[in-house]
Amino acid sequence: MAIRSAFLLGAERVIAIDTVPERLALARAGGALTLDFHDEDIYDRIMELTHGRGADGCIDAVGTEADATASADSMVDRVKTALFMGTDRPHVLRQAIHCCRNFGTVSIVGVYGGLLDKVPMGSAINRGLRFRMAQTPVQHYLPMLLDRIQNGDIDPSFVITHRASLEEGPDLYKTFRDKQDGCIKVVLKP
Repeated sequence: MAIRSAFLLGAERVIAIDTVPERLALARAGGALTLDFHDEDIYDRIMELTHGRGADGCIDAVGTEADATASADSMVDRVKTALFMGTDRPHVLRQAIHCCRNFGTVSIVGVYGGLLDKVPMGSAINRGLRFRMAQTPVQHYLPMLLDRIQNGDIDPSFVITHRASLEEGPDLYKTFRDKQDGCIKVVLKP
């Protein structure tokens, strides 16, 4: 699912954070508590939900394309990339580090292409945070996931919002990019 970030509060509670209503609705349908970072301060809300402890784990699934209007530092990141003074917008990573409990895990599957600025590594080191990061090893997980789908253990089809021919692909990519028509996941058939 294309949620911008997720925070894990123990084994049963997942918080999905985004601003796109369709993504948040999918996360809610999957049982996650959802937060829109335009509506509330994520750090304050995570601290409230965890009684000041922080999330057990935080996942940055956005990387370089973080929303430029999420906070003052995200706006500074956007200006720096526009002026070629920076390559990435690590707002979500900074947020994940701040919201994670001591000795928690920050997972980074979002893509970063260059040098990151103002990442609070001192805080991460002092609080003993673990970092797990890599591009998703699709070829490693694909056989296992396909088996689970074929066995009926999981059904990822709820994420598919649009089906189209290959020729319609460019138009649907624009629809997805512009967050129109509730477009979350497109399946193209030749």
